[in-house]
Amino acid sequence: MAASPAPAGRTLAVFASDKGPGDPERAPIMSQVGTILARHGMRIVCIADETLDTIPLVQAARSAGGEVLLVADEGFVPPAALGGLAIERIDDPEARLRRVGDLATCFVGLPGSLASAAGLYRAWQRVGAGASGKPVVLLNRNRAFEAMRGMAADILSHSVQHSDRIVVFTDNVEDLWNKVSWALGVAR
Repeated sequence: MAASPAPAGRTLAVFASDKGPGDPERAPIMSQVGTILARHGMRIVCIADETLDTIPLVQAARSAGGEVLLVADEGFVPPAALGGLAIERIDDPEARLRRVGDLATCFVGLPGSLASAAGLYRAWQRVGAGASGKPVVLLNRNRAFEAMRGMAADILSHSVQHSDRIVVFTDNVEDLWNKVSWALGVAR
């Protein structure tokens, strides 16, 4: 299914995972975030490389009436529960990352695997990172992104002007929308 044009300023690339060891709250967090973002009229774009690690997010957003787009490889088969989901298929992994980055107005990282954090970083890099003006909001629940917070303070702050407006952290789901909304407003 081809992607429709996104509403201006309303597309978030969300990176998360409920796979592997770690915080057992990841799936419920994704569900809460999907609902919150959909209720605020945000279009969510996620990447699917062989599997979809954001199923709770996608299901919650769709249940709340939100629009979700997957950018996936040719072989990706969505679970039956996600029938009718908009999928844009791009077989080249680099082109998938670039497409997600191009669609995004803002990047959101939820607690998950190292692979999901790396995917967010690579997609953000493909569109110019800090120079793109596209902010990143990281949900630092249970200190999931504490190392990135330290790097942002120690490294990014010296190399990217207004880095505190480009990479934003929040510690709870309830504040996530406030940070996304603020980051989008500052980025314009």
